[in-house]
Amino acid sequence: MTIHIGANPGDIAETVLMPGDPYRAKWAAETFLDDAECVNKVRGMLGFTGTWKGNRVTIQGSGMGMPSLSIYANELITAFNAQTLIRIGSCGAMQEDIALRDIIIAMTASSLSTPSRGIFKEINFAPCADYHMLTRAYDAAVAKGSKTHVGGIYSSDVFYDERPDLTQQMQRHGILGVEMEAAELYNLAARHKRRALAVLTVSDHLITKEELPSSERERSFGEMVEIALTAAFG
Repeated sequence: MTIHIGANPGDIAETVLMPGDPYRAKWAAETFLDDAECVNKVRGMLGFTGTWKGNRVTIQGSGMGMPSLSIYANELITAFNAQTLIRIGSCGAMQEDIALRDIIIAMTASSLSTPSRGIFKEINFAPCADYHMLTRAYDAAVAKGSKTHVGGIYSSDVFYDERPDLTQQMQRHGILGVEMEAAELYNLAARHKRRALAVLTVSDHLITKEELPSSERERSFGEMVEIALTAAFG
């Protein structure tokens, strides 16, 4: 048990999927896991542990933004010995050839700053995904017939961005999408020698201004969860 995770020793699996929304964690656990049990309710940030094809899995909400994710990922790693952490969430597309509901698998995650910035000081550390999980996720997505993109994403500090110039530079340099958590997850995985990956579903588009209605998001996100689980267990 930690300050933010009320689970008992042994309640958390070595493989953890981390959606931002705690209710999405609940939905994913009820939809994809067998014998799922709620193991955390602290501050309403729900976590569930069950099995997928006989493999123990925890699905723990991370909250919005890198500072919130950093709290949960740190505690999952240091107190509960999580070995594999996969962010599952939504993102905004930043390239014209990407459409709503497409899957983005984040090879790298650029950022203006992260909670780890104070550690790196003048170094612009380049956090990246676990290669073996990334390749398994891509193979799983292709096998499912999902339209999938692999490459760099941008982890933003803010949701309501007022830097169109920065968005233009991200697009110019081939960044596929924007979200708010993956860069710090990759930093923490590198620091603690754990495996990390971000598998994202495009829910809105920065160029076309399209967006998925809330009623369609959960149905579209199921594909992402299955890809993430396959990436974790091969």
